[in-house]
Amino acid sequence: MENGLCPAAEVGFELAADPESMVDGSRRTFLRAAGLLVAGLMLPQARADESRQTGAGSGHKVVVAVIGGVRRDETFSPDGLVNIPHLSADLLPKSLFYQHARNEGVTAHFNAISSILTGNWQRVDDWGKLAPTTPTLFEQFRKGLGVDRSDTWVVASNKALTSLIGASSDSSYGPAYGANVVFPKQLMLQAVVGALREGRTANMADRSKVEAELESAMEGSNYEGLGWNVFDASDRLDPRVRGSIETAIANFVRSGGPTSGDELTFHMSREVMRKFSPRVLVVVFSDVEAAHFGSYALHLSGLKTADRLAYQLWQEVEANPDYRGKTTMVILPEFGRDPDGSSTNGFFNHRANTDSTRDTWMMTLGASVDKPQVIERPIRHIDICPTLAGLLGCPPMDSQGRRIAEFRS
Repeated sequence: MENGLCPAAEVGFELAADPESMVDGSRRTFLRAAGLLVAGLMLPQARADESRQTGAGSGHKVVVAVIGGVRRDETFSPDGLVNIPHLSADLLPKSLFYQHARNEGVTAHFNAISSILTGNWQRVDDWGKLAPTTPTLFEQFRKGLGVDRSDTWVVASNKALTSLIGASSDSSYGPAYGANVVFPKQLMLQAVVGALREGRTANMADRSKVEAELESAMEGSNYEGLGWNVFDASDRLDPRVRGSIETAIANFVRSGGPTSGDELTFHMSREVMRKFSPRVLVVVFSDVEAAHFGSYALHLSGLKTADRLAYQLWQEVEANPDYRGKTTMVILPEFGRDPDGSSTNGFFNHRANTDSTRDTWMMTLGASVDKPQVIERPIRHIDICPTLAGLLGCPPMDSQGRRIAEFRS
């Protein structure tokens, strides 16, 4: 045992080498500026910590990075480590790693994240049309400690999470205690939809005109249409933000390079961290769900992207003075995927009642890690919410989940 971490061979995998970063410069510029767009729209005049309530709770901060459905075979297994070089080589040696994190609820996206963020297994609409029946971590934090909305944020590639993040159906909590929500891909969709509705189909075929469509979407005041709920919404962009956005879009259009929803999600998350320093931030990466289209190569590509972006998110925690030394970051999949050879086409889906779908893993980094170690004892997804609520100083609530013992308060 070295530095308190059990040898990797004892838990069935070994560390991998560091990979090369694979993001084109023009894409980075565009995505970084798109993140600035959100920050500029929401509160261009000041940082959040100049206007929000302070002193509530423990002062601890929490960042949760949730990846869509990925199997152990493609991640923490001897053959899977090639897909997660950052998680296995850069983060595992400093983490509290749970080899078995069980999802015993409904293995659909909305229900899975609902369980993680409420501490209860519950069955609601799979597509997010109904709110969960018990309060989310955001509601517990905000109501229990009188915390402002600016301290609770979600940035997600999956728009099905809208009602989960808004608030539960518990009448004593409700929308007044929800989080700020950002769905980055909606920015792109709004530009396309607006052009089609107004008969500007030629603009979508002519790349030189895409820039104008995106600028038009940015200038509008219909922020709900772009897919986010905001506080202190402004009808105008900060001029500095708009300038960098316009330049970035022009470069992006000229380059013709593709991007991904998770790349945009990451860059917006980082800008939210820098602009608002929220005490609870949940980031949901969904590129791996290309598996539903039957492309194993795209699924693995999404997994490698999530591996890199989760690592970059941790780098931001360590580099940002508002987070460094007082933040716990948790990384976990929503569930696994069906086993190969199943009647559901294996990796395509995630509904089989098998360990391939239900038995996942969880990695914890930062302030709650007393010493790096690998824990073989299974934990449950519903244990995460009460554990994080405890770190934040929230009053205890009844839930099916229990606090995880190894987390240091």
